[in-house]
Amino acid sequence: MNNGLVFVISGPSGSGKGTVVEILRKIYSKVGVAVSATSRLPREGELEGVNYYYKTREQFEELIRNGDVLEYTEYNGNYYGTLKSEAERITAEGRDIILEIEVDGGSQIKKLLGEQCVTIMLIAPDADEQERRLRGRGTESEEVILGRLARAREEMMEAVKYDYVVVNETGKSEECAETIVSIMKAEHQTSRRMSKYINDYFD
Repeated sequence: MNNGLVFVISGPSGSGKGTVVEILRKIYSKVGVAVSATSRLPREGELEGVNYYYKTREQFEELIRNGDVLEYTEYNGNYYGTLKSEAERITAEGRDIILEIEVDGGSQIKKLLGEQCVTIMLIAPDADEQERRLRGRGTESEEVILGRLARAREEMMEAVKYDYVVVNETGKSEECAETIVSIMKAEHQTSRRMSKYINDYFD
């Protein structure tokens, strides 16, 4: 059985990546989605091992020192990252893995895994729609919203480093997810063909 591939899905706040990844779980059974770890406190309704693995700041830093975190970033005073054990568990089962992570985390993974990793950036149709989505949440202060918009502008500059950029049109999250599934299938098929070619060549 071939190991799975690692797919990084990043996107600025307001890109809708959380919704799209949730749809991916439902329409493509060969994908395992890694649960990230964080040092922030759980929000109402969030569950350990479902939304995140919740760690104290000290616990997270110890994981980093021990090499148990595949990638991580610090945002708004909290750590977010992917446990190495999560990635190894899923790919060893022959399933592709989705890492829904920040842009700088995606860069870390790409450098580490090279061709074994495919990076996809999800973006809103335009800046106005992105801001509308952020304000539509109604859960954050003006200061936080402006901070997220400034961060989003910085992240968009990194789009050229990604293998794919996919636009998440408003009201079309399912179509966006289907586009990503097509990318994943094509990349997985290419990987299998290359493995077979190399094996045949050196037999």
